[in-house]
Amino acid sequence: MRIGGLASGMDIDKIVGDLMKAERMPLDKLKQKKQILEWQRDDYRSMNTLLQDLDSYVFNNLTLQSSMLKKKVVSSDESVVAATANSSAVNISTNLTVTEVATSATWISAAASSYTPSRTDTTLKINVTNGDGTSPTTNPVTITIAANSSLDAVISQLNSNSDLGITVFRDTQTGKISITKKDTGASASLKMGDATTASFFQSLGFTGVTDGAELTGKTAGKNAQFTINGLSTSRSTNTFMINNVTYTLKKTGTASVTTTNDTDAMFNVIKGFVDKYNEVIGKINGKLSEERYRDYTPLTDEQKEAMTEKQVELWEQKAKSGLLRRDSILSSGLGQMRLDLYSKVSNSPVNTNYDTLSEIGITTSSNYLENGKLIIDETKLRAAIENDPNAVYQLFNASGSNFDTKGIAQRLRDTIKNTIGKIEKKAGKTVWTNSQFEIGKSLNDLDKRIDAFEDRLKKVEDRYWKQFSAMEKAVQRANSQSMYLMNAFGGGAQ
Repeated sequence: MRIGGLASGMDIDKIVGDLMKAERMPLDKLKQKKQILEWQRDDYRSMNTLLQDLDSYVFNNLTLQSSMLKKKVVSSDESVVAATANSSAVNISTNLTVTEVATSATWISAAASSYTPSRTDTTLKINVTNGDGTSPTTNPVTITIAANSSLDAVISQLNSNSDLGITVFRDTQTGKISITKKDTGASASLKMGDATTASFFQSLGFTGVTDGAELTGKTAGKNAQFTINGLSTSRSTNTFMINNVTYTLKKTGTASVTTTNDTDAMFNVIKGFVDKYNEVIGKINGKLSEERYRDYTPLTDEQKEAMTEKQVELWEQKAKSGLLRRDSILSSGLGQMRLDLYSKVSNSPVNTNYDTLSEIGITTSSNYLENGKLIIDETKLRAAIENDPNAVYQLFNASGSNFDTKGIAQRLRDTIKNTIGKIEKKAGKTVWTNSQFEIGKSLNDLDKRIDAFEDRLKKVEDRYWKQFSAMEKAVQRANSQSMYLMNAFGGGAQ
């Protein structure tokens, strides 16, 4: 039982509170240390996020031929022929004369549909030939129409069957059915697989269709007919590839198609890398050089309550500053990345005229305060790309078994991976438990010490209250005795 100063007139709550403030000082220091470790852990993880973003850019852009070695394709008449090219296409000019574009086969019913739902399931068997002369893996294509299916349901089922490859619709005014093959080409056909199937299509208005025969009402599809550099040929589709160039025929006519290196594409990818690299090292260097304000320790809850939100924000900005100042992991990673970028790539696929970044126009800023920022000589870089784009690609991506023979992108990704691994060992990932990384283990230890100290404080506070309660009881007894004596002496005087 706690007695709060009724006998002595003292503010026991305040006295005990003040005493406990002094007792809690070591606990506050433990909590402040824990807060600093948590901030430091979060700073490390933010650095890992930056490095992962840089690695993703390098992988998705610098290492892919499709990003670096793009081709520019120009058609003299896009309304006749459009074209694209992959990175393996040679630089050529091609003349095309289109005499026929590919079309799809269609079937139109001769009469309006008289279809009525069957009381039992109906199994259809249709032998399908695609426009290029091929057939589905399973032929005939088998479709089961459920009993009591409406015409709309039947049409939907036919449309959704990928092996049939057809588009079906019913004209509401005439009641007729239209069927179109989704692919183009002259070889497309739909043949009845049995008498049940023939009877079913007769009910859709395709008169005269019989078992084993082609569906009636057909307008045959056509193959594309064209001449390319004097050679007359055909294709079942309007889009096809020749020598790594994909052509799309749109209408009859003549056009020339020219394929060249897309200098802008490679230039933009490399410039994007330089910008990303500069952004990342700028932020990391900022953390490494950030001022540490040791007088600004993390605030206790009581201190926060005595301050405004803005004051707390400004204080914590100072308290969080410099937690990664001169960090050895980040400093080592940046140093290795600079070495990765500026060491010569000694590998046979790499042109000796372009075996360093400086030879393609990328150098380090002469301002030492910029900490290794990359500078691009755009004229020199464009000239290198135009002269030998494959050499520039190999400078970044040459495959090697050691540092000297690896391309710059490969070296950089190795360093980033190694640095990220070291940071994760130190600060972990968000999905890791504290026991899996160094700072986490320190946090666990601090939690144990905090819990133990809080248990001790409870005992200390209980002891203080017992002592003051005992004092209060003693004062109360003294007061009682005093009143008794006063009453006794007062009574004798009368």
